Amino acid sequence: MLPVFLTVFIDMLGIGIIIPVIPALFFEPTSDFFTTEISNADRSVLYGWLLAAYPIMQFFGAPILGALSDRYGRKPLLMLSLFGTMVGYLLFAVALLKGSLWLLIFSRMLPGFTGGNISIVYSAIADISEGAERTKNFGFVGMAFGLGFILGPALGGLMADESVVSWFNAATPFWFTTFITGVNIALVYALFQETLREKGTRAVSFFTGFRNIAYSFKTPNLRVVFAVSLLLTLGFGFFTQFFAVALIDKFAYTEKDIGIMYAWVGVWLVITQGGLVPRLAKKYPPATLLKVTILTLAAGVFLVTIPDNIAWEFAFAPIIAISQGISAPNLISVISGQASQTQQGQILGINQSMQSFGAALPPAIGGYLAAMDVLYPLFTAAVVITLSWLVFTVFFQGNKT
Repeated sequence: MLPVFLTVFIDMLGIGIIIPVIPALFFEPTSDFFTTEISNADRSVLYGWLLAAYPIMQFFGAPILGALSDRYGRKPLLMLSLFGTMVGYLLFAVALLKGSLWLLIFSRMLPGFTGGNISIVYSAIADISEGAERTKNFGFVGMAFGLGFILGPALGGLMADESVVSWFNAATPFWFTTFITGVNIALVYALFQETLREKGTRAVSFFTGFRNIAYSFKTPNLRVVFAVSLLLTLGFGFFTQFFAVALIDKFAYTEKDIGIMYAWVGVWLVITQGGLVPRLAKKYPPATLLKVTILTLAAGVFLVTIPDNIAWEFAFAPIIAISQGISAPNLISVISGQASQTQQGQILGINQSMQSFGAALPPAIGGYLAAMDVLYPLFTAAVVITLSWLVFTVFFQGNKT
């Protein structure tokens, strides 16, 4: 599990580093990426479409990588995925230096298409573990997520701040993430052991994502869990993509401030997935936990819309981190439990399609909502997450396996 942990940690470190940079690039008053003629409403819409570019392309690319990983193995496809991510970071840095919005968007589309690395990691875990052990291992990966979120946003906020080092700028975090993703590729090559025991023969198609969604809703034991996955991703996407925008608008947050907030969330994710999840997995079935934690997640997202004092935001954020930290590995475990051993790559690839589809809508829609009021995306998040809880509580019947 150590190579898997390192792979996810370095990948999430790279993602975490860029979290404070992009919203500040669009909304911070001192940002010079846009001219003053571009209104905040227009920036909100452009910001939404930039964020949507990655999951839209991932919707098409992740199922292809999932099918190829079932055919050729997890390791080579994981390396290919990380290579696309590395090139994307490099192009983003170049786009910032050139002031090119279109290159920014393309730099998110490319790693989106090759960005099936996390679903491949989940498939590798499903290859080698079952039952409560599977949930614990998914939680172990979640802890790597959390550690990446502790260090990543804090590093990103510092590296984009020229008051820390005179030559730092918005592009610096992307040069660094290009480098560490290259290191990650080398580590996967050297340390990651192939986990695929029985190769599959699924057809590879650019339109697999659409077929996955159709398949998921036609299959009784998959219909409910994938609907929940879609709604939860949709709701949580509104929160993650626009919480930083609300912090900039309400509290005049900078990259450094946003980095500190997300690092605080990361601390609680690590505590939850490294400590709570393994203990809870021994005592409670995943479905039992989800009936509680999805609802508390919705409550936490609603609570962060209320304060006018930043201290309360820091008080409410752990509710979101703990709830999501328990929900994510347990939902993956429930989904994985619907499939046979030879279908793990396929089922988790379908889930990636659902999540990519769900992640693409919030930034595209949320950009227009934020143009009206920066809190509207967060209100929408709370409502949609509550709906996912209702669907799961009322309709889920239990695991197939």
